[in-house]
Amino acid sequence: MEGILALADGKTFRGTLCGAMGEAEGEVVFNTSMTGYQEVLTDPSYCGQMVLMTYPLIGNTGINPEDFESDRPYLSAFIIKELSPIPSNWRSRETLDEFLKRHGVVGLQGIDTRALTRHIRDRGAQQAIISNDLPNPAALIEKAQAAPGMEGKDLVKEVTCREPYDWDQGDWNIKQGYSRISHNGTGDYFSVVAYDFGIKRNILRRLTQVGCKVQVVPATTPAETVLAMKPDGVFLSNGPGDPAAVPYAIENVRALIGKVPIFGICLGHQILNLALGGKTYKLRFGHHGSNQPVMDLGKRKVEITSQNHGFAVDDQTGSDDVEITCINLNDRTVEGIRHKKYPVSSVQYHPEASPGPQDSSYLFQDFVTLMKENR
Repeated sequence: MEGILALADGKTFRGTLCGAMGEAEGEVVFNTSMTGYQEVLTDPSYCGQMVLMTYPLIGNTGINPEDFESDRPYLSAFIIKELSPIPSNWRSRETLDEFLKRHGVVGLQGIDTRALTRHIRDRGAQQAIISNDLPNPAALIEKAQAAPGMEGKDLVKEVTCREPYDWDQGDWNIKQGYSRISHNGTGDYFSVVAYDFGIKRNILRRLTQVGCKVQVVPATTPAETVLAMKPDGVFLSNGPGDPAAVPYAIENVRALIGKVPIFGICLGHQILNLALGGKTYKLRFGHHGSNQPVMDLGKRKVEITSQNHGFAVDDQTGSDDVEITCINLNDRTVEGIRHKKYPVSSVQYHPEASPGPQDSSYLFQDFVTLMKENR
């Protein structure tokens, strides 16, 4: 069935629908990763967005449950150049098309993804509609223009867990599957409370692998409740949308600063910055992909990182007690901060990768070291 993508600025692209049939609405963003489409599909940070993959052939390794980053896809639509009909991967359990259909995700293939990517780079990420209503593109454009944008929208409440839970799953390997790290009192470990703003599973696996006993709590959990759990440290997760739209998270993090070591990633980084008195702003088209160069200003070392965010920390705001530790070499945006007095730090990128390079995976061990020093 033919389908059409109608952007709020009036531009349209025609292709073929795949996955679930129907109409979808969301902000179109492009992802530059060459691999890892399954991890992208199940990343809660894409809630409310249509993801455009710049790599042309998608679906060639199928879908397997080991690579899920959450229990289901949260994105509103998936846009690709060509859908591979035959997966080639011994772990594959279903095709990408079957996966999209099963979860009700609308897909669009066969469009000029290079042209759409360049258009977004020039005009910015924007709201759009995917539909099979080909005779009425003007009506679809009006609908896209009327759709609410990402700014001011609290999407965290749509992806956070409803109840606290414990996590003990480690890395996956071909012989044993997922490892299980046992915290039975016989060895040293660090108790970490992880705020779930849309947390990826590989973050939890990384924390477990470096010796953390992790308790995941909903995004609205009061700071008093977290402190009563007596953690060695608090982790602030990734998540979707506008960080300024989650004031409850900002207030809770502010109440934790100076009382317990804190480490944040992505949305957690932005929330921490807001709690420290800084500001955030929306990027023109965001950073979405696994090839973003970041400079560690202290080490003068460049790392290639995986990123997924549409907002950024304003480097002209915030407390004098906060120092910038990393910057993005593409656009000079803030990629890391650290408090000069308290054991508090965060990064904008994803050191857990999945997908992407693991140049920055040492940051989880750094968090453990920080907790050990502040016990």
